Formats: sequence, C-alpha cells, structure tokens
Amino acid sequence: MGVHVEMSSSSAQQAEQKITRTEWAKIAQSEDFKTLVSAKARFLIPAIIFSVIYYFSLPLSVGYLPGLMKTKIIGPINLAYLFALSQFFVAWFIAYLYARIAGNTFDPLAEKIKNSRGGN
Repeated sequence: MGVHVEMSSSSAQQAEQKITRTEWAKIAQSEDFKTLVSAKARFLIPAIIFSVIYYFSLPLSVGYLPGLMKTKIIGPINLAYLFALSQFFVAWFIAYLYARIAGNTFDPLAEKIKNSRGGN
C-alpha cells in the first residue's frame, strides 16, 4: 500500500527555493549580504535604543518628577497624558521611517542578493 502525496504549486515552489547550507554560507559571505545586515543594524539599533528610552521615560518621569508631569497643558490634560499619547505617534513615525528605508534600501539589497543566486 503506497501513499501518494500531492503538493500544491506554492508548496512545490517553496521546496525548490530552499537553500542548502553551502548556498547560505556563500550568501552570508557576500559583500551584498554584509551591506544589508550593516544597513539594517545602522537603523534598527538606534531606533530600538531610542524607543526603549522614550517608552521608559514616561513611568520614570511620573515616578520621579510628579510635579512636572502634573502640569496642566490644555484644560484638565496634563503633561503625563500628552507624553503617553505622544508614544503612539513616535511608534508610528518609527514604523513609517522603517518602511521607507526598507523600501528604498533593504528591499533592493535583498532583491539583489536573491537575484545573484538565481532566485525569482
């Protein structure tokens, strides 16, 4: 009794696109790949550090500078509420910057790497 398994066309394509260890080592050693990793690190490391500092500034400010954070800015809205709201906008702005840089820098480099190994 034999078992016959059919793969969908997308699964077959994925299976064909698997990279061997040797191919991966070759890609990882390439200048294009090193450039891609370096470019991503130049954006991501400062963005992550800034995000963590900005995020923890609110609870630290509320804890250590309560008088400042209670300062009324607009009617009953104080500085702490505005700071908390600003975190959404900062996160969206960082996401926008990442998408823009990825589209202009990371994606073309990744495509170049993919094309250099004959990928589609």
